[in-house]
Formats: sequence, structure tokens, C-alpha cells
Amino acid sequence: MKLRLKILLLAVVPLLLALAFLAYAVYHHGTTLSRQEKHAVEQAWLDSKQAELRHYVKLAQSVIQPLVGAQDSAAAQREALSLLSKMEFGRDGYFFVYDLNGLSLMHPRQPELVGRDVSVMRDALGQLVLQPLLAAARRSGAQGELVRYLWHKPSAQREMQKLGYVVAVPEWNWMLGTGIYLDDIETTLADLDAAAQGNIRNMLAWVAAIAFFGTLGVALCGLALNISDHKQSDAKLRLLARQVVQSQEEERARLSRELHDGVSQWLISTKLLLEAALARLRGLPGQDDPALQKVEQPLSGALDRLHATVGEIRRISHNLRPSLLDDLGLPAALSHLAREVTDATGEPPVLRSEVVVHGQEVKLPDAHNTVLYRIAQEALTNAVRHAQASTVQLALDYLPRHVQLSIRDNGQGFDYEDVQRAPEGGIGLRNMRERVAPLGGTMTLDSSPAGTRIVARLPLPA
Repeated sequence: MKLRLKILLLAVVPLLLALAFLAYAVYHHGTTLSRQEKHAVEQAWLDSKQAELRHYVKLAQSVIQPLVGAQDSAAAQREALSLLSKMEFGRDGYFFVYDLNGLSLMHPRQPELVGRDVSVMRDALGQLVLQPLLAAARRSGAQGELVRYLWHKPSAQREMQKLGYVVAVPEWNWMLGTGIYLDDIETTLADLDAAAQGNIRNMLAWVAAIAFFGTLGVALCGLALNISDHKQSDAKLRLLARQVVQSQEEERARLSRELHDGVSQWLISTKLLLEAALARLRGLPGQDDPALQKVEQPLSGALDRLHATVGEIRRISHNLRPSLLDDLGLPAALSHLAREVTDATGEPPVLRSEVVVHGQEVKLPDAHNTVLYRIAQEALTNAVRHAQASTVQLALDYLPRHVQLSIRDNGQGFDYEDVQRAPEGGIGLRNMRERVAPLGGTMTLDSSPAGTRIVARLPLPA
């Protein structure tokens, strides 16, 4: 694993772990607070409803109290039942009356129960409904007692939890009571729970967003550092490549001078000595002497080979570092190079070359001159050796901010992708690109069966 990746992980992993712990803490504490809040709200609601039920029952007791001691008990009971049936509170608040044996005496919402013994009535769960109420009324008497039970809710048309408060009226053997359905508190608690869960989700969403943007920020910082490092590395590589090319060219120039001023001069002096020796030999009397002819023939052959060697050394010296590039500039060097390549194809020449210069010539740095010259050298060699072209045109354009060299031939072209895939192919093209890149230039290549066009573009120095 790379050091940069390790540093990135060391920055991101603690952040994610801390945010994960924070998310767990938020969820845990949020859930705990939600439960506590629900319990507190439920208890407060129940307390308030219990007090409310006691108040309602006390009110009902006060209404029928004047009738309890009447002499005509039957008439008083009928009047009391009539008064209680008319007393309502809320949407589903009413009073009911049973005798202590389970006989329904008054029920304003379910009149069909009146006159029936409902002591054995069971709810949806199979539990006896009225027995707990009757037992509570017998225990508490006139003081009253709270009881929870399932009962049919008229507005909902189904059984629901109900909190009832019942008292006994011992003078008439009655159980008087009322109740409040608990679905309201269940709805309230469900709303509270939903709100709490929504708040927890929002908080977790914030934590997730912080984690995302924190990780993104760390990643972007790492990417910025990486890009900065890459830019610095690329700049160093370009500088190194430029120095390598410059060193190569300096070494080529040194070798060219050594060959021209050293080896070439020694060979020329040797050639002059041989020529002088051969002239003296030919000036001796008796030229028809076979012994003299045997000496003259090897000397003439050696002199011819020495002459060819001097020419080859001059050619190698010129290719290593053309003196025209330093003395007369890039256009003259390109024209001379084109003529050399053309003359090398035979007599008459198979290749026709042309050099065209556009714009006002600008003195270029040695690095620019060398790169463009080497690209032209490689392109002309490829046109003759591989493309089998008959025409090559070199166009040198001096633009306001750039200098551009275009080489176009009418050869058979090639498939650039195939050349790049071949491990032994495309070395010359890669060399061209590697020469252009350190100077901040670009090189484009377009090849087809109709020919190949190479364009090298270098920025002019400020």
C-alpha cells in the first residue's frame, strides 16, 4: 500500500469511526428520550383523564342524589335513568347504568342492551367485559374505581381500549359509570413517536451528510495534494527529459567535433601522405616494372578506401550535429536535410522533397531547433524506409505564440494503434513525442492509405 493511501486512510478512518459512534449515540439517546417522553405524556394524559372521569361521575352522582331517598323508589329510578341518559360529554362520552348483577338498565349508545343480562358478555379476546366493572363497583362503593376494558366504540364501529370509572349506588343496587376511549392517547403517542423518529432520522441524515462531506473534503484535499505532487513530478520529469536531450545533443556535438577535428584530420593527413607517396612512386623511372605496379595498386586501393572513410566520417559527424543548424538556422538545416535524403534515394532520386517556410523567421532556442530537426529527420527516414513515399513536404510555420513543423508524405500509411501495440514498433514515434513533451509542445499524427501527416507544435519562449 502506498504511503499516500495510508495517510488518506489514517485521516478518513478515524473520522468515520467518530461519526459512526456519534450516530449510535444520537440514535440511542434519541430513542431513550422518546420512550421517556412517551411515558411522561401517557402518564400525564392518564392522570388528567382519571381526574376528568372522577369529576364526571361525581357530577352524575350529584344529579341523582336528590332522587335516591325518594319514597317512590321506582319513579325516582326512572327519572334518574332519564336524566343520566341525557348527560353527554365529548363525542363518545356518556353514562351507563347496570344493576350489580349485570342487568343493563340504561345505555344511550347501545339501547339494544337495555333489559339484558350482560354479565356473561365477552370481548374480542374472550374476556368477560362486565365482571371487572361490577367487582370494582362492589369494592369501592360510592368512592369509585378505575378499570380498563375493551368496549365497542360507536364512532369507530369496533372494539377499542377504554378507561372506565364506576361507582355503586347501594340504595338502588346500581353500578353507575362512564369511560373514555384510549385511542386518542394512542394516536398522540404514535404522533410523538413518529416525530421523535423523524428527528432521529434527520439527525442521522446530518451525521451522514457530515461524514460524506468530511470524507469528500479529505479525499479532495488528498486529490489536490496528489495533483500537486503529480504536477511537480511531471515538471521534474520534463526538466529531466529536457536535460537528457540537451546532454545527448551536447554529447553528439562533442563527438561530431572530435570526429571532424580529430579523426577526420588524422585521416586526411594520412591520405595526403599516401597521395604524396604514390606520386613519388609514379615519378620513379621504370614504371613498367611489375614490382612497382604491385606496390602502386594496393596504395591506390588504400587511398580510395581512405577517401571513402573520410566521407563516411564526415557524414556521421554531420548527422550527429549538423553544423548548419548552429550556423544558418533551422530552415537552412531542414532544406539541407531534405536534399540529403532525396539524394540518398538514388540517381535519379526516387523521392521528391520540398521545404516551405511561412511567417517571419524567429531565432529559436537550441532545444527547439534540435527537437524540430530530429522530428524531421525521423519523419523523412520513415517516409523513405517504411511508407515508400514519392513526395514529402515540410512546412515550417512561425506563428505569434508557437512554431509549427508539418511533415506530409504520400506514402502507404500505417495503423497507429497496431504500431503502438507492437512492443518493437513505434519507437521513432515515441521518441518524437518524448522530445516534444519536455518543451511543453504537442505532436499529432494522422495516417491513412493516402499518406501520413505529422504536426509538431512548440510554444515560443517569452
